[in-house]
Amino acid sequence: MRYIISLALTTLPVTAMAEVPQVVTDIPPVQALVAQVMGDLGSPVLLLEKGADEHDFQLRPSQMRAVADANLVVWIGPELTPWLDRAMAANSGTSLALLDAAGTQTRPYDPAAAAAEAAEEGAAAGHAHDGTDPHAWMEPQNAIVWAGLIADQLSQLDPEHAATYAANAAAAKARIAALDAELTAALAPVADKGFVTFHAAYGYFTAHFGLKNAGFLALGDASAPGAAKLQELQSQLRAGDFVCAFPEIQHDPALLTQVMDGTTVKLGAALDPVGSSLDFGPDAYDALMRGIATKLIACLNG
Repeated sequence: MRYIISLALTTLPVTAMAEVPQVVTDIPPVQALVAQVMGDLGSPVLLLEKGADEHDFQLRPSQMRAVADANLVVWIGPELTPWLDRAMAANSGTSLALLDAAGTQTRPYDPAAAAAEAAEEGAAAGHAHDGTDPHAWMEPQNAIVWAGLIADQLSQLDPEHAATYAANAAAAKARIAALDAELTAALAPVADKGFVTFHAAYGYFTAHFGLKNAGFLALGDASAPGAAKLQELQSQLRAGDFVCAFPEIQHDPALLTQVMDGTTVKLGAALDPVGSSLDFGPDAYDALMRGIATKLIACLNG
């Protein structure tokens, strides 16, 4: 009898786990936030594979099935991952597109830069960036808002664990606030030092922390800069407007180093704005934000 009771008790967690929603996410920082809110109740699926390009990714059949079967899809939106927008046609669950969610702070791409890009050859390929900048996870206040929204959606789908989702979201918000304070203090000494990045993905980060990111090689990572843009940037570099230039994990730094030739600008470590090089999980959001800050400080203070 003792054995039978013990066996029955061991089946209870399995039953509880079966009630937890199946959640699919698009990129590592979003998966990290969902993982923090879900806690021990479950692990959200991450679609973007390590080293992959978030703008141009092809889902495998198993990933297509995961999207179709998901109770909840949490993603930035079609502005960042159009391939997921197409896959969502097969999903009858709930979609939480964070970029359009209530309380999300958004910002446009630089209008002047977008107009300049439209005149370049790359715009003809359909890569113009004249709308909302989708890299909104790099604004810590957005991450705090999103933690609450994720908890609300999970609680609607799984009321039995609503208190757990709420508690986990509160812990996530406190964690993000502490990270924000840490990075604000660390970045303050380099706030007035200009730098250039491979593409214009850091507007939220630099605006929030008051940094002087005054230039970039390409407006988007899918658009190639034309001759006019390269000449303009090289002139700025030679004029001494920047201390450092930062390549990106997914892109060859050759073009950036070519533009830097003959200047005093230092080449910084490659940045990873979407976290494609990180191990996924609840720590990925902190790792992404802290990694960008650490690399900026290392070069700008060097």
